Amino acid sequence: MENIATTVDPSVTAAFALLKAHPDYRILQRLEIRSNFDAGSGGPTGIAAVIDTETTGTNQGQDKIIEVGIVRFEFEVESGRLLRIVDVYSGLEDPGFAIPPESTEIHGITDEMVSGKQLDEQRIAAIMQGVTLVIAHNASFDRPFLESRMPLFANLPWGCSLEQIPWSEEGFRGAKLEYLCWVSGFFYDAHRSEVDCRALLELLRKPLPKSGKTGLQRLLEAASEPALRLWATGSPFDTKDVLRERGYRWEATRRCWHRVVPKAVAKDESEWLKAAVYGGRAAQIEVEVLDSRLRFSGRPGPRKPRVI
Repeated sequence: MENIATTVDPSVTAAFALLKAHPDYRILQRLEIRSNFDAGSGGPTGIAAVIDTETTGTNQGQDKIIEVGIVRFEFEVESGRLLRIVDVYSGLEDPGFAIPPESTEIHGITDEMVSGKQLDEQRIAAIMQGVTLVIAHNASFDRPFLESRMPLFANLPWGCSLEQIPWSEEGFRGAKLEYLCWVSGFFYDAHRSEVDCRALLELLRKPLPKSGKTGLQRLLEAASEPALRLWATGSPFDTKDVLRERGYRWEATRRCWHRVVPKAVAKDESEWLKAAVYGGRAAQIEVEVLDSRLRFSGRPGPRKPRVI
């Protein structure tokens, strides 16, 4: 794959440089479509894939995938440097029913565009071969849809650039992909799968403002460590607001509040539960282990009781 060369008027280049240097202006550039990125240091490399789906809606039990975009890339393991894109797939699929107008308003995909189309499963299987991490910006949405459509995605490790990169800690005021790209100095035509993948990849290659690490490096670090879901079993009813403010979610089936935290902070979170929810008394919670092959899938991990 070759970079797409474009000719830029020298006067535009000069104006851009002038405005960029001025403290009263911020300049956005259109996302550059390219294949080669940063030079590596000669260290070990890996293969990962950024993936994005467009769907008929958000109901994972009823809605269907209508587009999949995948960008397979090579990266340097230690530094998190993005080296090059090695393959790209983009495909449409007919869901078998009319696409709701409110969905078309978001992604622009019409019934005519998908009519009679099918995803190329063999091509997708080939592009995912040897991938060490599947990355999505909101993997809790994309992963269940993809697992339902193609079981091969259930056996792959996943990472989520929305949840596993501490954007607020790095100084960002939000975590929507378009906003993060704008703040990082570029824009793109959003809500089509391939370009969303390329935009996310461009974002992940940039050093973050506070840590100086690339977004990809921070994501790789987070994805390599198991997460724990803490189930606040038997929590008093009057602590529901405290739990919600802390980031716990209500599971109606089990009638229990739960929260996923990195393994490194699980002890501190257990102590918070004991003090803020159980009134300092000894209590038994459940701990569920979620590694990258389970996390964001909706499938449960192994659970065991823990006295706090």
